[in-house]
Amino acid sequence: MRNVSVVGIGQTQVGEHWDRSLRDLATEAALNALRDAHVDHADAIFVGNMLSGQLTGQENLGALIADEVGLRGVDTLKVEAACGSGAAALHVGYLAVASGQFDLVLVAGAEKLTESSSCNTTASLAMAADADYETVHGISFIALNALLMKRYMYEYDLVPEDFAAFSVNAHANAVHNPNAMFRSPITVEHYKRARDISDPISVMDSAPVCDGAAAVVLMATDNLNGNRARAIKIAASAIGSDSLGLHDRRDPMWLSAVELSSQKAYRQAGIAPQDVNLFEVHDAFSIMSVMSLEAAGFAARGRGALLAREGAITPQGKLPISTMGGLKARGHPVGATGVYQAAEVVQQLRGEAGKNQVANAHVGMAQSLGGIAANAVTHIFVN
Repeated sequence: MRNVSVVGIGQTQVGEHWDRSLRDLATEAALNALRDAHVDHADAIFVGNMLSGQLTGQENLGALIADEVGLRGVDTLKVEAACGSGAAALHVGYLAVASGQFDLVLVAGAEKLTESSSCNTTASLAMAADADYETVHGISFIALNALLMKRYMYEYDLVPEDFAAFSVNAHANAVHNPNAMFRSPITVEHYKRARDISDPISVMDSAPVCDGAAAVVLMATDNLNGNRARAIKIAASAIGSDSLGLHDRRDPMWLSAVELSSQKAYRQAGIAPQDVNLFEVHDAFSIMSVMSLEAAGFAARGRGALLAREGAITPQGKLPISTMGGLKARGHPVGATGVYQAAEVVQQLRGEAGKNQVANAHVGMAQSLGGIAANAVTHIFVN
């Protein structure tokens, strides 16, 4: 297998883009990434997306984006893995270059969730859960996460305020990210006063419904030439999976897919958790941040919330997370999220993160989850 590097990144601002289509957003991000890589072609295009057919009436995104960016005729596919679709597309792109099949690959993630009514969007997002044994009973994806959070609080004697620091950190970091949806800081008091949407999850525990697109260009490391100075190596790309339904898990309080994916990635990169300088965690809900930190090996079981309370997750802490706002404040356009995370880690390792820059960042990790960690895709990047 060949070494693979990211040589170009592109992002659109996350938000409610009433005047822009999915094709517009994806094309902007893709062209920005190609421009950043100083290339005008790609051998293949892989597009991560979850709900384009359901919410916008558009499938076959690979061919659509290839045509829009002027690369008609190249190999192209849409990749779907629920909320982990963008990261899954990056995994496919990585394998395509590492295997020697292609030398230059464009990976895009795009999603438009505001095209539809909130009821339809909520029902569509629930398709990430088990249709036969969960959603058929009317439970929403938010409610499933709320059940997890309630049980976690019971098991480890916590209260909702113990999760506040995750949202406070995410919003503080989003202030300086021009692509973020929410660029205003919040306090613990804001968190405590927030409206519940599915007890104990409040609006401050949950990532927003939004639109956005991001893209990266991958190249075989041996072929970098003029891109070498700003190239960031992908040291690991790994996937783990678990049961789709929570009811089928041996231990609902442990994200086995996160553990599997993380351990595979650490072995592939030849590192340990303590070597990671920053972690773009899948903070779609506060409970996912806590449980992911534990399963990925950054905190002992039942102790994930303490990392936030102790200030360890800020850009100046021992394990910065959500360094550009994360899913919570940058926004979570589901199929695009994994590519946004990759682009943000690349910004950090290039030293281009501005006021959010993590000092001496050499190893960055990004992890994206599909469903309630039914699958987990982990990437490790090094400069």
